[in-house]
This record gives sequence, structure tokens and C-alpha cells, in this order.
Amino acid sequence: MFESAEIGHAIDKETYDAEVPALREALLEAQIELKHQARSQVIVLINGIEGAGKGETVKLLNEWMDPRLIEVRTFDQQTDEELARPPAWRYWRQLPAKGRMGILFGNWYSQMLQGRVHGEFKDAVLDQAINGAERLEQMLCDEGALIIKFWFHLSKKQMKARLKSLKDDPLHSWRISPLDWQQSETYDRFVRFGERVLRRTSRDYAPWHVIEGVDPNYRSLAVGRILLEAMQAALQTPPQETHKPSIAPVGESIDQRSLLDSLDLSVSLSKEDYEEQLVAEQARLSGLLRDKRMRRHALITVFEGNDAAGKGGAIRRVAAALDPRQYAIVPIAAPTQDEIAQPYLWRFWRQIPARGKFTVFDRSWYGRVLVERVEGFCSKADWMRAYGEINDFEEQLSDAGVVVVKFWLAIDKETQLERFKEREQIPFKRFKITEEDWRNRDKWDLYRAAVGDMVDRTSTEIAPWTLVEANDKRWARVKVLRTINEALEAAFKTDKKSG
Repeated sequence: MFESAEIGHAIDKETYDAEVPALREALLEAQIELKHQARSQVIVLINGIEGAGKGETVKLLNEWMDPRLIEVRTFDQQTDEELARPPAWRYWRQLPAKGRMGILFGNWYSQMLQGRVHGEFKDAVLDQAINGAERLEQMLCDEGALIIKFWFHLSKKQMKARLKSLKDDPLHSWRISPLDWQQSETYDRFVRFGERVLRRTSRDYAPWHVIEGVDPNYRSLAVGRILLEAMQAALQTPPQETHKPSIAPVGESIDQRSLLDSLDLSVSLSKEDYEEQLVAEQARLSGLLRDKRMRRHALITVFEGNDAAGKGGAIRRVAAALDPRQYAIVPIAAPTQDEIAQPYLWRFWRQIPARGKFTVFDRSWYGRVLVERVEGFCSKADWMRAYGEINDFEEQLSDAGVVVVKFWLAIDKETQLERFKEREQIPFKRFKITEEDWRNRDKWDLYRAAVGDMVDRTSTEIAPWTLVEANDKRWARVKVLRTINEALEAAFKTDKKSG
């Protein structure tokens, strides 16, 4: 793959000077139109051999285009904040918004290559990282991102000649970094693993472009032309059409019964048993979150359920057991303009807790396969692929030590009606009932089908769904607390076995 980058392409100054003005104008026009349409973010990944002109080329792009619409991000050594979260967290936080360009140095490819070159892990781990990069890029592109990947290359001979030239020049020897010397020693391994990565991850939706780095005129024009072609192609892609609500479920069981039908919604707790068990489970949770083993974990709970199923009350009983400094509650409503300008998982990635911390999501990323599906806010293709993307997201969380506990609080239609009417009659509860709640009730069967598909496709061993019988609020609150406690205790036992 790298052989063609060693031929020695060169462009004379006269040709370069003649082509640059038209190229700059076209790049600016494409950049401004992408900003105007705000349908795609441009993600440019910069990788390759040290000294091959990566920094110089990006500097030139900032001169050719509007730098106010370009965000250059460098990912060096991970900070303590980043180490305490899944590896992808640091990249998700830095994605450009739609209509903007992000140029990423030290991206996910740099991390996997450096780790393998220096023997921090074996090929199996590298292959896992490659698969993760493919899934991430596929998801970003499905969400409208334009990904352009550049590998700046020098042959071993060219790299050594560059180092010697700089070393012998007292005015420019400072430009040689420790990484340059380091890579000169590991060149063969770096190129071997680099070629493996490029061959595995060059896809039609996110291709690699190998840029010969010797001649600055050639590499600058090559990068500019590739970038322009990709941006113009994105501009010519028609916008997505408005979507109709999806009525039919993805799949049905043979007897037309779902997991929700199997729940015994008549279960209940007496007030006396409730108070006794509630206090016991709250004390248990408080102790678990203070346990030293929690330092290796974070905790996430997801609360979904029918309107008026008691999510807020259950969350309050969980929070009542804890020091406010230990947890955060994240209520999820309609996305803001900033959030609409990003892939749909972006706003949830930003809220992932550090080790030792606990985040409660009052509604969650499952909105993509629930409200967005039923209300037609996204296409069938969008919510169908979301099942796999969500499972992948939760697997990354689990691999990083995050305990994920997911609840669906279920009530029957009659109980919901009673609670709606009660809320309308009680002054301090009126804010809880809206016209949207009544509209959602009219789509009860559609939501029920969507919930069945959601549970069927995203209840995994690492992040299972817990269906909570919530006609009786006391029963539901105790079951929620007990389930969280059991999940944490299971995670701590796994630590002991693995240790």
C-alpha cells in the first residue's frame, strides 16, 4: 500500500503557483456551503511518518480556508480524566459540529499503532481496536459525517536523510523531536503495523489516502484536491427525506405475546414492608458506593418506562441514599441545537461518569428506538441500525468497568389513565401532565411494540434490561434499588475472581 508513495512525485513551483488560487477558492466555497447546509461534519484524520509534512500541510489548510470553521485537535498522552473513562470518550467529546471541520492528530489510529509498535499489547488487541475503529467510523458516517483519512509517508531512506539534514543544520535542528528519533528506531515495525491497519480500515465510506511527504508542493496540492473532491461529493448528496412513523414492529413472537405480557402487574408491597425494605436497600447501596472496589468502576442507571410509571419517584429514592457529590442525574429531553449538530450518541458519551461515580439517566439513548421510531423523527434504517450501535456503545462502557443497569418501568393502560387524571386534579402535580402525554397514550400499542423490540435486541449479558412491575410504586422502588445493588455486588465478585 505504501509502495506508490516512494516513487518521488514532485511539482515545480510554477505549476504549484498556477493551481493554488483556483484550489483555494473552490475549497472556501465548499467550506462555506457545508456550513450553510449544516448536514455534515468533516472529520480529517492525520496519521503517518514523523517528518512527512503533517503539521505543515494542516497549517497551510488553515491559510487556504476559513480557520474559524476548522478545529485542530491533538490527542497526546491520556489525562487522568480520560483514563477514568472508555477510550472512545476523549474522541467523542472533540467531534466537530455539523457544518464544521475537525482535524485530529493523535487519533484512534495513532493510539493503536503506538501501543502495538512498542509491545504494549499483541495482535489480538490490535485487531479488536481495528474492529472498534471500523464500527465507530461506520456509525459516524451513517449519522452524516464525512471522514477523510490521510497517511503521510516517507521511505526509511527519506526519513533518515531528513533527520541527517536537520541535525547538521544549526538553525533547524530544534525541529527534530524525541518522537522523530524514536520512530527512526521503530520504523519497520511502525510501517508493518500501519499497513495492516490501513488495509483493514480503508472503506468506501472512510477511505485512506497515502500522501508522499517529500515534496511539499506535491503533498499540499494532493491533500487539497482530495479534500475538495470529498467535500463537493458530500454537497451533492441529497438531504434525507422526512420520515413517516414506523407502525409495524421489527418482529413478533409466535403467539403474539411480548415480554411485557409476562409481567404480573398485580404484585405489591404493604406500607410496612416497603418502609423496612426501602431503608435496607438504601443502606446497602450507600455502602456499596463507598466500597473501595468502586474505585475500579463507574455506575450508570437508565430509567425508561411508560408515562406516569413512576420513574421520577424511583430516582428520588435512589438519590436519597447517597451523598449528592457521588452522583449526577441527567434528564433527557428533546435535543438542543448543539446536540442536533452531532451524532445522536454524542450527548450521552459526554455524560459518562468517571470511576467511583454514578450517573442516572432519566430517559436515554433508547429514545432513538422508542420516541424517534414511533414519532417518525428518524428513518427506519436509522433506528434499525441503532440496536447494534447501542449494544456496541454499552459494550465499550462495560469493557471500561462501567456497570450499566437498565430499567423499563411498566404499568397497564388503566393505571396510567388513573395517574393522568390524578395529576390534573392535584395542583402541585399538574406540571407533570402535558398534551404530549395524552398524544403518546393514543399510540400505546405502537410504543408497546417498540419496547418489545428494544428489549429483545438490546438486553445483553453485559447490560440486561430489568422489567419493573410499576402498578404499585412501592414494589417498583424497592425492586429498582435491589437490582442496582445486585449488579454492583456481581461486578465486585467478578473483580475478585479476575484478580
